Amino acid sequence: MMRWRPATRADVPQVVALLADDDLGARRELADMAPYLAAFDAMQAEGNNTLIVGEQDGAIVATYQLTFISGLSLRAARRAQVESVRVAAALRSAGIGARLMADAEARARAAGCRLIQLTTNRDRLRAHAFYARQGYAPTHIGFKKPLE
Repeated sequence: MMRWRPATRADVPQVVALLADDDLGARRELADMAPYLAAFDAMQAEGNNTLIVGEQDGAIVATYQLTFISGLSLRAARRAQVESVRVAAALRSAGIGARLMADAEARARAAGCRLIQLTTNRDRLRAHAFYARQGYAPTHIGFKKPLE
């Protein structure tokens, strides 16, 4: 049985392993846990930024980050931003991703959000199809600019 819960600092190495468990992640994640632990501590201090893990049989097999954003647009709608969605490679296509998104949506509704949004890398074609099956529409074009 899958249990969804906020991550603890001790979960960070397992979460990073999930983030690195594909072609894109393998190229951009680090072996040094220090920056990830510092980022986790910062997320905890922010309050509206939570790392969630899916635990099955004592192992972390899925994760996502959920951030609540208050704003003025859309009649001052509060929105939820979902990031870093991952399911362990061996368990993909088993329905865990759908349960993960349902958990994120339930948490967003409980926090008073009227909209949930996410971005996904343009090369993740399977992810695009998955999100479409969950009812997400590609309504915007995203831009990013490194600040380093």
